[in-house]
Amino acid sequence: MENIAALVYVAASVLFILALRGLSHPETARQGLNFGMIGMALAIFTTLMLPQVTGWFVILLGIAVGGSAGAYIANKIAMTALPQLMAAFHSLVGLAAVFVAASAFYNPEAFNIGTADDINLSSLIEMAVGLAIGAITFTGSLIAWGKLQGTISGKPVIFTGQHLLNAALSHALAPRGVAIAQSGSLVTPQRLRFDFTGPQLTAAELRGVEEWVNRAALRAHAVHTQHMSLAHAKAVNAVAMF
Repeated sequence: MENIAALVYVAASVLFILALRGLSHPETARQGLNFGMIGMALAIFTTLMLPQVTGWFVILLGIAVGGSAGAYIANKIAMTALPQLMAAFHSLVGLAAVFVAASAFYNPEAFNIGTADDINLSSLIEMAVGLAIGAITFTGSLIAWGKLQGTISGKPVIFTGQHLLNAALSHALAPRGVAIAQSGSLVTPQRLRFDFTGPQLTAAELRGVEEWVNRAALRAHAVHTQHMSLAHAKAVNAVAMF
């Protein structure tokens, strides 16, 4: 029975992840909601069917309290905010899975899976899978909630002098002969765009980057702008497409 329950729990976790994916878009929100309800029903039913589960009063009390709180919040929230509400609720499901896996690892006797020094291999695998899926569900739910709520933007983080700093980093790493992986880079006497990933810099190299940027900034190079069509910009090589 325990092995069957473990498989059902994994299936329920997968359904929770599919629910989050569905809730990320209004057109698939209803499907995602159905996945979440099926996954939760499977998890609850499987848990209640385990022979070692005897505290029915506490379980039913928890279901009553949680269901009442969920019904109250659902009735108060606007219909347009339902997807992010469900994402927030599912984050708690993932967090609960993480807590269960941690509890089983630190107190295996209570779960009848061995002792602290000798936990069954199958149980370790189950805990690892549950912990990973639970953590992904928790963090993914929070990200989904943030994007649906509009608090998390998908725009890249940019700042003043970003490309100047990138050029300084390349200058600092040049003496080391480090192979830099470039992405969307364009460095010419007229233009500067240098995006790359490289190794960690030493303290001396960081000071060199700061000095290089300061010297470049103090030179106060003139910046010229001109409005033109995209076709004309391509013709005069004023724009680079990546």
